[in-house]
Amino acid sequence: MLDNLNMWEIGGLLLLALLIFGDRLPAVINDGLRMVRNLRNMARNATTDLSKELGTDIQLEDLHPKAFIRKHLLSEEDEQAIRKPLQGVYDNLRADVTGVHNELKDVANAADPRSSGGRPATATGGAPAPAPRVSYDDAT
Repeated sequence: MLDNLNMWEIGGLLLLALLIFGDRLPAVINDGLRMVRNLRNMARNATTDLSKELGTDIQLEDLHPKAFIRKHLLSEEDEQAIRKPLQGVYDNLRADVTGVHNELKDVANAADPRSSGGRPATATGGAPAPAPRVSYDDAT
């Protein structure tokens, strides 16, 4: 959440909070932390109640519609049957993109004046190794 703020911006925000709230700043921080704890407890209780009602083990991450369908409605065979036609298209596209990437590397190496003109683009001089197969779970 605060990844894009640097040290000076965080210090400025803390100084601004101190100026606005003054002596009440510790009480405001405690109230905010108490609210976050209450929200977490409410979410945990809601997932527990939902798990009891549905009769399955449901985590908070499972409430996303794709994850819910994948986990509770589709069997492993159904999921593989859905993925099979798309996997071939994905593999072909991945191979094409890898080939274009390698060709661009070769052109860049040939155009680079610092590189020696006679060396091959790959260490073995043969075709590049195929890219590792990526699951659709990584992308969704």
